[in-house]
Amino acid sequence: MPPQAKVTRQMILDAAFALAREEGHEGITARRLAAKLNCSTQPILYQFDSVEQIVEETYRRADQFHTARLLEGLDKETQPLLALGLRYIRFGAEEKMLFRFLFQSDRFSGRSLEDMLRDEDAAPLLGLIRQSEGASPEEALRMFPALFSAVHGYASLLANNAMAWSEQAAADMLLTLFGMMMPEGK
Repeated sequence: MPPQAKVTRQMILDAAFALAREEGHEGITARRLAAKLNCSTQPILYQFDSVEQIVEETYRRADQFHTARLLEGLDKETQPLLALGLRYIRFGAEEKMLFRFLFQSDRFSGRSLEDMLRDEDAAPLLGLIRQSEGASPEEALRMFPALFSAVHGYASLLANNAMAWSEQAAADMLLTLFGMMMPEGK
């Protein structure tokens, strides 16, 4: 029986995720991983075909982590759309490097906002807009790009600058935006 590997695939991915959180995805290199795991680069390159494969798997893990942070307990919120927007913005403020990795590293190259709307991942968000704001399917489709742009822009400002995070200021902005977007009488 071959000897059991000291450095496992999971250990490498855990170290890569930690590096992505601390330094950004640019920090995920064979040498940085080896230093973090206190080993040579050989076990890392034995477990994976390339460093790019590690980056891809780390991206998927970061995306799952982000989604879990956004959705955890959302069904218990009295204003779920507001809570979702605030969580997205807070993620940009608190997880700057992961936010940049997920949303500012060319992963959406060649895609448009309309492509995002057609993506199956957008369906729950559109449903949340309809439910939370009493919007029709057409109104939700119209509202999504502006809501996403505002929330993403706010989160990007926090992730890329030394701005102070104020949940109240973000909530006020979102509530104002919601009010401006709904047709008269709703």
